[in-house]
Amino acid sequence: MPQDTFLPADRYAGTLVTRIWNPAGIGGPSVACVRADGVYDLSSQVPTMSSLLEQEHPAAVVRSCAGTRVAALEDLLGNSNEATRDRSKPFFLSPCDLQVIKAAGVTFAASMIERVIEEKAGGDASRAQAIRSQVVGQIGADLSAIKPGSAQALQLKAALQAQGIWSQYLEVGIGKDAEVFTKAPVLSSVGTGSHVGIRADSHWNNPEPEVVLAVNSRGLIQGAALGNDVNLRDIEGRSALLLGKAKDNNASCAIGPFIRLFDDSFTLDHVRREVLQLRVTGADGFVMDGVNSMDQISRDPLELVQQVLAAHQYPDGFMLFLGTLFAPTQDRDQAGSGFTHHIGDSVSIRSPHLGVLSNQVCLCEEAAPWQFGLRALINNLAVRGLLAGARL
Repeated sequence: MPQDTFLPADRYAGTLVTRIWNPAGIGGPSVACVRADGVYDLSSQVPTMSSLLEQEHPAAVVRSCAGTRVAALEDLLGNSNEATRDRSKPFFLSPCDLQVIKAAGVTFAASMIERVIEEKAGGDASRAQAIRSQVVGQIGADLSAIKPGSAQALQLKAALQAQGIWSQYLEVGIGKDAEVFTKAPVLSSVGTGSHVGIRADSHWNNPEPEVVLAVNSRGLIQGAALGNDVNLRDIEGRSALLLGKAKDNNASCAIGPFIRLFDDSFTLDHVRREVLQLRVTGADGFVMDGVNSMDQISRDPLELVQQVLAAHQYPDGFMLFLGTLFAPTQDRDQAGSGFTHHIGDSVSIRSPHLGVLSNQVCLCEEAAPWQFGLRALINNLAVRGLLAGARL
């Protein structure tokens, strides 16, 4: 993968931090930064990404760290493709480590309507198109002008309930409380080049291109990354109580390729305006393009962060998927069945300020098992001598 298909449009203007597997010496996961002359290991000064984000000005910390050059960006990218990866050489990991991985759902009006359709179809893709026409006819195709939790939203809720068409997805889409859930366990997300997984028993599923906020323990948003919140529409559509089964599976959460830290070149206002481009390319020649425009989000990112923090603390910080406008309706296998993944699909998510996150689809049951958890990380850092005098 050439570096131009990885970097933001302004290339090295921002502060790009990530994690890599660095096999040098004992070997292990290392906080790293991407610079014009290569990728630098910062682990001797910054043992974890969580500790970096706890700093008052993490971008300044990164700029002050000399680090150790590991390799050219092209070499790391080339070795990050899981299908051909040489584990004796460095490759990219997901950029987060100790942070809890949270997600906000139904944050865009268009995707909210698709969630209602999933629910009413009971997870059966063959019924989706007919139900889509019915639902849009009842509630309209555009609810984006309605502010969640507002008096107008409450009036609409009462009217829809009177018609007998209220839904749990409408509740979190226009009600006062956002849907917030835990997407994946700590350290289980995969990075660019790795496989992303769908369950073998799912027959209606899709990628979800999203912006992911990097938030520290004090609730400060320190930067953002791209994410793929892989979704199993048939399983969630059968019952919202199956959300965990639909969302939290082996290799079902991709984040990367880096966290772009906030600095003079990149702020929360850029996040609010970011436009994500999705492309799915299948071995069968199928191509699907999609867009997630952050200016269409129903709840501001700051509000979503506050909802996460309303009744819980996150001493190691958290990563927060902000939801997506994209909900595919393009037919793939047969008319009226909509889109679903095929094994081997290549999924690329790109945006001007956050680069490109690329992954290939496999079955969760056949993806590399997740084995490097918290005990493994702590033991590895200790053996490498990175804990002595360091603040994780």
